Amino acid sequence: MKVCKFGGTSMATAASVTNVKNIILSDPDRKFVVVSAPGKRFSGDTKVTDLLYAAYAEQQKNGDVIRLLDEIKSRFVTLATEMKVEIDWDSEFKTIYDGIARSATDDYAASRGEYLSAVLMAKVLDFDFVDAAELIKFRKDGSFDAMLTNDLVEKRLKHAEKGVVVPGFYGRLPDRTIKTFSRGGSDFTGAIIARGVAADIYENWTDVDGFMVTDPRIVSDPQLIDVLSYEELRELSYMGASVLHPDSVFPVQAGGIPINIRNTFAPEKPGTLILKDVSGYDRPLVTGIAGRKGNTNITVAKAMMNDEVGFCRKVLSVIERYGLSVEHVPTGIDTMSIVISDMRAKHVDGEKLLNDIRGMVNPDSIEVSESMSLIAVVGHGMANTPGTAAKIFTALWKAGVNIRLIDQGSSELNIIIGVEDDDYNAAIAAIYDAFFKA
Repeated sequence: MKVCKFGGTSMATAASVTNVKNIILSDPDRKFVVVSAPGKRFSGDTKVTDLLYAAYAEQQKNGDVIRLLDEIKSRFVTLATEMKVEIDWDSEFKTIYDGIARSATDDYAASRGEYLSAVLMAKVLDFDFVDAAELIKFRKDGSFDAMLTNDLVEKRLKHAEKGVVVPGFYGRLPDRTIKTFSRGGSDFTGAIIARGVAADIYENWTDVDGFMVTDPRIVSDPQLIDVLSYEELRELSYMGASVLHPDSVFPVQAGGIPINIRNTFAPEKPGTLILKDVSGYDRPLVTGIAGRKGNTNITVAKAMMNDEVGFCRKVLSVIERYGLSVEHVPTGIDTMSIVISDMRAKHVDGEKLLNDIRGMVNPDSIEVSESMSLIAVVGHGMANTPGTAAKIFTALWKAGVNIRLIDQGSSELNIIIGVEDDDYNAAIAAIYDAFFKA
């Protein structure tokens, strides 16, 4: 039994939807389908989800969403016409118009792209449509209710006699309002369905051949990763490898279900297999290299800091009050650095934050850098192979890249290197060359 999730590029045009149809109908084991909202049809186009966010914003500002909803409707009418299926779009969009007008948040509006995509795909395949709101449940505080959701999926879908299409990205709160996952959450929905029906494999169909060792925008034609572990996937996804939502690992990991990353536009290729146990496979020392720009590094210096009980806790309590995420906390005898990933995104007043730290611990100095990139070198083989770190640092030295931070995870699955944003591309390329071109 297979659960298949198809991303936005797979649902963008009639040609791509036809590919999806052919893939599903070519294998009777592909019984459960999760779809994203249609993505960009061409360079410069707008994703349907972005149009829906804009529609909600227009409703809040001017009380009128007709122009944007008409643009979205036109796309679905075109898809349905070219796929030769009949759907009452007037009725669907009247419901959406009324729903956006009543909605207190933009979650309902954002979710409608997936909803409409699933309505279309169910008609194309002659499968049953099951609304994600009936299956995916959130608690009152907005947290995902995994146990209740798994029970509902199992009861409703596991013994379904006919194929089923489920919209990705959203579920429902106890008060029956719609709640979405973070962007890319359709991956998570697919994994949830896979666990609930006890699938043999979760196929995640996208627009690439699989998981690449590193970003092809930086390294030309990087190697494809044949096999990954769940842990390696989490590390690489969290650090910027955008093929799969990082949280989508958890449901399938709990059920021991393999993930297969496949290309909708090249279905003959095997893609990347993600497994609980990768022992026994012939794998390279380094599995993947990923990173993120734009981190903020705050270095707090104070003589005899190590003798001051609670020093680190006090600094971190200030960071916590601002609702910021701490990535790494390397320390020395008299210094403490805090690497923060979301200070820019949350538009935090940096000077106010630093003043609060000064008031809390009275440091000798504070230095701030808002242009640090974090790069993760990931692989199960690194822990037991002498010289791995030396190889990384030598490659960066030869490329003229100055290292600002070094941190190795407790699992020894990754080595994190901090460099200036301006050196990010050069650092990625140098590390890749050292391990895959040497």
